[in-house]
Amino acid sequence: MQFSSLEIKKEILEALDTLEYKNMTKVQDLSLLHTLEKKDVIVQSKTGSGKTLAFAIPVVNLLDIKKYRIQTLILAPTRELANQIADEIKKICRFIPNIKVLTLCGGVPFKPQVASLEHGAHIVVGTVGRVMQHIYETKIDLSSIENFVLDEADKMLDMGFYEDILKIVEVLPKQRQTMLFSATYEENIKELANSVLTNPLYIKNEEVHKQDSIEQKFYKVEESSKLESLLRLISYYKMESILIFCSTKVMCNELADDLSDAGVDTLLLHSDLDQKQRDETVVLFSNGSYPILIATDIVSRGIDITDIKYVINYNIPKDETIYTHRIGRTARGEANGVSITLYSEEENYKVKPIKEKFSDIEFNDIYNLEVDKISLPKPVFRTMMILGGKKQKLRAGDILGSLTADIGLKKEDVGKINILDFVSYVAIKSEVFEATFNKLQKRKIKGKYFKLYEK
Repeated sequence: MQFSSLEIKKEILEALDTLEYKNMTKVQDLSLLHTLEKKDVIVQSKTGSGKTLAFAIPVVNLLDIKKYRIQTLILAPTRELANQIADEIKKICRFIPNIKVLTLCGGVPFKPQVASLEHGAHIVVGTVGRVMQHIYETKIDLSSIENFVLDEADKMLDMGFYEDILKIVEVLPKQRQTMLFSATYEENIKELANSVLTNPLYIKNEEVHKQDSIEQKFYKVEESSKLESLLRLISYYKMESILIFCSTKVMCNELADDLSDAGVDTLLLHSDLDQKQRDETVVLFSNGSYPILIATDIVSRGIDITDIKYVINYNIPKDETIYTHRIGRTARGEANGVSITLYSEEENYKVKPIKEKFSDIEFNDIYNLEVDKISLPKPVFRTMMILGGKKQKLRAGDILGSLTADIGLKKEDVGKINILDFVSYVAIKSEVFEATFNKLQKRKIKGKYFKLYEK
C-alpha cells in the first residue's frame, strides 16, 4: 500500500512525500490501519523494518495541536534511539506548525529539561530512568496522555526496567492508546503486555526472523592470533564500512589501540562517551570519514546507521538474542549485508544456541582465506565541523552553495551534511579536503563567517 491511501492529515502526507516515503514497509502496512483507529497493538518486528513510522504517523495524526499538554509519551531503551525517534517525528511534523517534541534522556543535563517542560510540549520521547526522575522530581504532568508507546520493549526488559515501566504506567490515564513494539515476543513481553495494554491486537511481521539478506559466517580462531585473523578478514573481503562489536569497553579500547598500531584510524562508541561525543561519532562513521566503528552492545539496539555492509563480532555475544540484534545493524531495510563472528574452541558453548536458532550459518577456516598482502581500508571522506547549526538558521543548502558556487567544488566532492543544533558536519572527499578547508575559512556562509574545525 501507499501512504497516500491512508486517511491522515494532508500535512503528514506532504511531509512523507518530500521525504520520498511512498510505499509502506510490511510492518507499516500491517499496523497503520489499526493504530490510526486508536487500537492497542503489540507489534513484533525486527529493527530496520520501518516501525518508527508505524507509531509516529498515528501519534501525530491524532494530536490536538491547540491542546498544549503532553499527549504522547514514547519510551525507548537508549538515548540514541530516543533521539532518532524524535527526529523522525519532527520530520513528519515539518508542515504542521507549533508542534513541540521534547526528548528526556539521561547523559545530558537535567535542569535544561526541567526548563523545557515548564514551557510545555505535545510529545515526549524519553528513556525510562530519566522519565522516572522527572515524575518524582519535577512532577511532570502526564494526565493528558492519550498515546503511550513502548519501542524495543524487549531491550528495556533486558535492561531491567520492568518494574519502572509499571510505575510510569501507574501515573498515566487508564483511557489511552498503547502501542508496544518488540523484536521478540517471549514470556516477559507477554507479561508486560498483559499489564499495560487493553485487548491488544497482536501483529507479527513474518520477516521478523528472516535473515536471508544477511550472510552469516563463523570463523574459529586462536585467541592469541585474533587480531591477525581480523586483519586477514578485512583484507580478504576488501571491507570498507565495518562495525565491530566487543563485549566490554576495555576490549574496545584495546582493539582500537591495536588497529591504530596497524595503521587504521577507528572510532569508539561506548557508555563512557557523553551525548555530544556519541552524536559526533555516529556522524563521522556514517558519512564515511572513518571506515571502522568499534562498539559495545550499546549500539546493537538503538543506533540506525545505514550502509553498514559488514558487522564483525570480535567477541562472540553471550546469547543468541544479543547476536540477533548485533547482526541486525547490517542489511537495513532492503539492503544486504554480511556478519562475521570470531570464536575460539573454548567458546563453542556460546555457538551452539546461535547455531540452533539460525540454520544458515556458514562455518569456515580462517586459514583457507588466501591473502597475499594485508590491505586496510582508507576513508573516502574527511569531515569539517562548522561552528553553526539549526539555532543559527544554517541549512544544508547554504553550506552546499558555498562549497560549489563560491569555492567551485563538484557536487560529488561533497558527502553527507549533518546539521545539529549548534554545529554542522560536512563530509568532503579526502583528496580535496585541505584545499577546501583553507578556502572556506576565508569565505562567508549565508553572509557570515563561521569557525571551522577538522575532525
